[in-house]
Amino acid sequence: MTLCADAPIVMSQHRCRKTAPAAHYGESEDSPHGGSMKLIIQIPCYNEAKTLEIALNDLPKHIDGIDTIEYLIINDGSVDNTVEVARRWGVQHVVDFKKNRGLAKGFMAGLDACLGYGADIIVNTDADDQYNGEDIEKLVRPILNGEADIVIGARPIDDIPHFSKFKKKMQHLGSYVVSRAASISVPDAPSSFRAFSREAAFRLNVTNDYTYTLETIVQAGREKIPLISVPVRTNPELRPSRLFSSIGSYMKKSMVTIIRAYIMYKPLTFFTYVGLVPFLIGLILYIRYLCYLTAGHTQSLILGSTLMIMGFITFMIGICADTIASNRKILEGIQVENRRAHFGWMLQKEQDEIRNAAAGASAAENRADRQA
Repeated sequence: MTLCADAPIVMSQHRCRKTAPAAHYGESEDSPHGGSMKLIIQIPCYNEAKTLEIALNDLPKHIDGIDTIEYLIINDGSVDNTVEVARRWGVQHVVDFKKNRGLAKGFMAGLDACLGYGADIIVNTDADDQYNGEDIEKLVRPILNGEADIVIGARPIDDIPHFSKFKKKMQHLGSYVVSRAASISVPDAPSSFRAFSREAAFRLNVTNDYTYTLETIVQAGREKIPLISVPVRTNPELRPSRLFSSIGSYMKKSMVTIIRAYIMYKPLTFFTYVGLVPFLIGLILYIRYLCYLTAGHTQSLILGSTLMIMGFITFMIGICADTIASNRKILEGIQVENRRAHFGWMLQKEQDEIRNAAAGASAAENRADRQA
């Protein structure tokens, strides 16, 4: 089906089922399917025909506590036969971009599609078979037990052979910075091996075009979405990463993403610290002028006053930004309710179509029996 003119084309071989939002599913009756748990594993793909089948073969076919496992790929403008490989393997759902739109947009489109197909839990993994598929059970178990709404698979960074020493240090540093920004302990922030409850998927938003991994952690910390990490294993490298061309490029884009996310979710804190620097320097210069009170130190008065005004204006920008962030929270709450209503309506419509089709088939059988 096509959601709108600018939306990705979403293709499926199966009908959807009606669901309702739930924060966690520790007990079977918490499931929106009335005790039937549905897991959808999504894989973003961009020209992954060579490795996709290997990654799919590594995925679990059964997990205790999960009744249905389905698979979805996000075809991000691939020019090879990625979709054909997925269909031949048996992938039920495809989100199809005609043009490459980037990992972040593909991730969000996948979440929306999974919600539309009635997923109780959504797992995101990579098409290059970087992560051990058996560890998906480790990701979903805390959600099934009601311990978290987001679970991140933490790789053994120091034991990955194809990571250089510098890259390992940068991975640890990046995770530390993200943890501080989000006020959550995350040992492997860049990991894309994650599980989301239906409730978490309703609440997530990604605004940058680069990657979702860092921003969603900051958002989870700001929104108080329960998040934990579990240790997972990795597989040998099949191909180099295509997300960034160099460590320097990755660090630059990551830092911009972290700072931007921090400004979005904690603007008053950010601008207060930024404005405090020129204000304190200006205050010191102003005190210097007051101590001497001579014409020879007029420059201290001028520069000090200017810096103090700059610091005050920066603080006022923070207050305005904080007000905007408060409005953003209200809008996000409205968006969550709209998502629930939208996907609930979609699933109800699909269920009604299935019910009507079944009733029509039953009536046809009854007529055939009477004629016989």
